[in-house]
Amino acid sequence: MDRIKEECGIFGIFNNKEAATLTALGLHALQHRGQEACGIVTCDSKNFYAERRFGLVGDNFTKGKVIKRLPGKNAIGHNRYSTAGNNLIKNIQPFFADLHKGGISIAHNGNLCNALHLREELVKNGSIFQSTSDTETIVQLIAKSKRLKIVEKIIDALFKIQGGYALTVLTKEKLIGIRDPFGIRPLVIGKLNKSFILTSETCALDIIGAKFIREVENGEIVIIDENGMESLKPFPKMKERPCIFEYIYFSRPDSIIKNISVYEYRKRLGCELAKESNVDADLVVPVPDSGVPASIGFAEKINRNVELGIIRNHYVGRTFIEPTQQIRSFGVKLKHNINRPLVKDKSLILIDDSLVRGTTSLKIVKMLYEAGAKEIHLRIASPPIKYPDYYGVDTPDKKELLASKLNIEEMRKFIKVTSLKFLSIEGLYRSMGHKERNNSYPQFTDHCFTGEYPVEPIDASRKDFGEEQASLISKNYQ
Repeated sequence: MDRIKEECGIFGIFNNKEAATLTALGLHALQHRGQEACGIVTCDSKNFYAERRFGLVGDNFTKGKVIKRLPGKNAIGHNRYSTAGNNLIKNIQPFFADLHKGGISIAHNGNLCNALHLREELVKNGSIFQSTSDTETIVQLIAKSKRLKIVEKIIDALFKIQGGYALTVLTKEKLIGIRDPFGIRPLVIGKLNKSFILTSETCALDIIGAKFIREVENGEIVIIDENGMESLKPFPKMKERPCIFEYIYFSRPDSIIKNISVYEYRKRLGCELAKESNVDADLVVPVPDSGVPASIGFAEKINRNVELGIIRNHYVGRTFIEPTQQIRSFGVKLKHNINRPLVKDKSLILIDDSLVRGTTSLKIVKMLYEAGAKEIHLRIASPPIKYPDYYGVDTPDKKELLASKLNIEEMRKFIKVTSLKFLSIEGLYRSMGHKERNNSYPQFTDHCFTGEYPVEPIDASRKDFGEEQASLISKNYQ
């Protein structure tokens, strides 16, 4: 893996006769957040119905017979990229449990930092787990709560968990949205006629013609029922620290955060990068698709042209045939190819949004040189990634992050570029509309760059849960 992997996408809708169809469309708009699996749970005020599948939304929920098995006016859905737990059918969300006070279904974007500790305590007290996902820990905590009302049970559970999370919860009578106290993971509110919607990004509202109302605030619980929407804030007030990677990489460019499009934020990143590290060259070339908005901002600042010197094949999926070593030796290029006439004998400013292991950059640079590029100046529209994430972003271990092992000159030599520059942490904050980073109260969750974690990663030093427990669970519950 040489990219930071997406988190997950969640969607919920209340009081719409086309709930399942609209949820499928919303998940389709959020497909970039997770491509391993998808699921939808609906409720008709009496019963719950679930469909969970591996693969893409469009491959699973476009057929009428599948949607017909999901009746009801209320629904939640989930796109999955597994950051905790193995890729097993039992780990596909939304999860469902039949509690004493009625059924409950949960979809979760994020990761709990104390999931292993909580799970061990729950198992000691008699809980039986059927998945390796930390989301089931939340379900078990709700089930174990001694509180009487379902919302009180949920709040009771929330005070025990730590980490970054956004939740949609469906009961027979309510749709509930929850955002962690720091607001690390995103959640927004929309409305389609009389139907309220909760989802990860505004692009999921656009696809169904819904109106964006507002973001769920950090530490807020939004309760939607037939009487409308109610807001609760049970946590002590905290300073919001949303994940900076939503701005840099994860969110779709047409989504809106804080009333500004993600595309505009990424152009600003490129503009600040140009201010800090301009170089005389012929062309600005983005690494597609992630580097395109930043390259436009960079080029506008230095008055140069942006050209598609690298062409990406958008139709390479996870199931594409794996080339043999002999075929690989022919130089098969599955994802990227070079626009040779454009780059030949040119000095290039190559723009990307981030640098993780460096292996992809190394391959692209090699292809550019082979196509005749004279010089390659690599510019990264974010600071060096030196530390792993524990809040739902799947990053490699620290020892596999290139910037944690090498200084900038050593990285330049490894990737074999003429020059290498990263955006500074100050430039990153200026791009987001802040004059500087307040070291006492940083405005974002930026620990991958700074090593400053807003929530202590309690489970970080422990063996990966998914690998440790998956075989045992499969034996017990298959």
